[in-house]
Amino acid sequence: MENSSKEEYKIQSFDLETQKLLKTALKDPGSVDLEKVSNVIVDQSLEDQIFSREAGRICYTIVQAEAKQTNGNVFRRNLLNRLQQAFKAREETRKRSTQEWVCLVSFICNIFDYLKVKKLPSVLMHKGIVHLKGKFTHPQVIQDVSSPRCLFHHQNRFVEM
Repeated sequence: MENSSKEEYKIQSFDLETQKLLKTALKDPGSVDLEKVSNVIVDQSLEDQIFSREAGRICYTIVQAEAKQTNGNVFRRNLLNRLQQAFKAREETRKRSTQEWVCLVSFICNIFDYLKVKKLPSVLMHKGIVHLKGKFTHPQVIQDVSSPRCLFHHQNRFVEM
């Protein structure tokens, strides 16, 4: 049963090829294209708010496995680059789709929770997270019932840090 926790990631929403890619990345990150893996995870997280929590766990596991296996940070670098791109386009995202906006904030907060190391990222990301959360007060966003719930949930987690 030791390995069962590693197998319990909720990746059934992906096609079989992508599931295989993710499972391989979780066990042997050096044997797959980690940029492709990070893109798959980010793309799905920006569409599915529920998956973003699972994505945080998956990303954490891949980062840890890569560091242990190769002492590298290719996956983390690609992941953070994609998140930086999404953050730069945050206003366009908010105007285009409230749902995608909520997914973006949720995913960034989940990655923030899982990848923090000795509170360093909390210092580096604090301003960005606070800015994103502040945007939840925009009337267009407040109309979507999931937005206030998301804000409340992430605000509580942020305070706990």
